Amino acid sequence: MSTVHFAGISKWFGSVHALHPIDLEIPQGEFLTLLGPSGSGKTTLLNICAGYLAPSAGRVVVGGRDITALPPRHRNMGMVFQNYALFPHMTVAENVAYGLTVRNLARDEVARRVADVLRMTQLEGYGERAIRELSGGQQQRVALARAMVIQPDILLMDEPLGALDRQLRKEVQFEIRSLHKARPRTTIYVTHDQEEALVMSDRIAVMRAGRIVQLGSGADIYEQPADTFVARFLGESNLLEGTVRSLADGQATLDVAEFPRPLEGRAANGLRAGAKASALLRPESVRAQAGGLQARVCERVYLGELIAVRLVLDSGHELWSRRHAVEWSGRDMVEIGWDASAVSILPDASVQS
Repeated sequence: MSTVHFAGISKWFGSVHALHPIDLEIPQGEFLTLLGPSGSGKTTLLNICAGYLAPSAGRVVVGGRDITALPPRHRNMGMVFQNYALFPHMTVAENVAYGLTVRNLARDEVARRVADVLRMTQLEGYGERAIRELSGGQQQRVALARAMVIQPDILLMDEPLGALDRQLRKEVQFEIRSLHKARPRTTIYVTHDQEEALVMSDRIAVMRAGRIVQLGSGADIYEQPADTFVARFLGESNLLEGTVRSLADGQATLDVAEFPRPLEGRAANGLRAGAKASALLRPESVRAQAGGLQARVCERVYLGELIAVRLVLDSGHELWSRRHAVEWSGRDMVEIGWDASAVSILPDASVQS
């Protein structure tokens, strides 16, 4: 296993600044996810790590060694692509063995490693199958096995679950996480799916417009997002726009036009008195509260284990609540509230970019 250090990595494509200088260190054995929308730079950074792209500036350092100019074949990194890139004319075992045979390993060593990784990825008994005979989830596991069989220092994955249906994606997420726990290796995973990032990652780097806008554990980023972009991207959000009235002792007060009262909450970094900001209130924090704000139930959405309810205050502001059980029925007038500790006051993302 090796640490990975992106030191001032920047990338231009003509006049497009795809990556602004990025400094990021990934400890050995960590599962780090690059999370962001299309065009945020996450796949560009992954390809620079793999050696498929050269940075315009900066260095890639692995285990203390500068590998920026090293060809991909000499980096000992395993790559799982979005489309799997399997060879249709080869069997499962032949696909998995490919990286070993091009390294000229002895035949018995190739067979031993292939058998080992097929067991690990729950593909034992599938070695002689043709690729076309496999399901999407099985093909994904073949691609993962092929990347892991070379015993890479670094494992790279570029949206590998994008072609799977929702239920299968969930199953494979836990499979990948279990494999990582059983045999930890430094892993960089690219996705735009927040659930994948939360399920599998030790840390998440949220990317926007070629920059890392927040880095931390899933819990840290969900509960304390850096700005309104991160809040919207990771989880469902009620965001109420207003102006910062005051800041003191890590708390902020926000004036929201026509809202029944000022909103108080944890102050994120980058706030200034008088600046635009938003109060974040997660739907799971909105609940029935005697003596609370008056709201009308306008919509109920059944989500299986949860019920989402759209509430409209007398002021016209709209809030969503998500609860395991809600007694409110359509058109009811209800009283709602939340704990003050559930509110965060966040900088406007457009101001931060």
